[in-house]
Amino acid sequence: MKCVVNMLILEGEFTESVGQGISVIVSGAHGFGTDALLLASFASCKASDIACDLGTGCGIIPLLWFRDGLFKEIYGVDIQPLACDQFRRSLDMSRISKRINVINADLRDLMNTLNPAAFTLVTMNPPYKPVSTGVMSSSSSDQISRHEVMCTVFDACKAACGLLNYGGRFCMCHRPERLCDVISAMRENNLEPKRLRFVSQNSSLAPWLFLIEGKKGAKPQLQVLPTLYIKDDYGNDSQELIKIFGDYRETK
Repeated sequence: MKCVVNMLILEGEFTESVGQGISVIVSGAHGFGTDALLLASFASCKASDIACDLGTGCGIIPLLWFRDGLFKEIYGVDIQPLACDQFRRSLDMSRISKRINVINADLRDLMNTLNPAAFTLVTMNPPYKPVSTGVMSSSSSDQISRHEVMCTVFDACKAACGLLNYGGRFCMCHRPERLCDVISAMRENNLEPKRLRFVSQNSSLAPWLFLIEGKKGAKPQLQVLPTLYIKDDYGNDSQELIKIFGDYRETK
């Protein structure tokens, strides 16, 4: 098996175990951070869900859902062929051959690839920065993942609305300074914000992230959840973070 694994790993890549015998191939171009782990948990994928992760990158969110076994079928969509190849090799390495589908496509044109109104859950960890802000990386993969060069918040919400059935959920994470943009884009695409949670490093610092869920066709009523703290008052991982990381943390 060691020989087979080596064939799947390219130069500059390494593997991260997420538990239950499942590993994800990570590279400098396509990796993951705490925000993806938090989003996968916040989305609360259920055993009956037909789920789609947009801009899936290395596929960490679908792999976490698969590990927990709480889904009916999963699709991971990314516009970058190398990300999709990396994701597929992770599936091969973890011997996952069914119920995860890797789609190399532009989310702005998904209705020609996936069935509309067929999904109950859509997620996205989107590019955080508008094109006009911040220093643009020379790497095209970094530009796509960090800046809205190929996908805006509105594009993401429009794609999610097209994929979701009535009452389906769209969950995403973003920076607090973009909260108004996200809520506006959701409502323009018939996704009513229903749950909002801020994430802070500790109780003395302002939030650095928020998690939000919108439901297609729902009535207005937003539930603001308690802030999720990454660290406790002693600088250790909070008990909630430990619970969210689960098997992944045990491998670290």
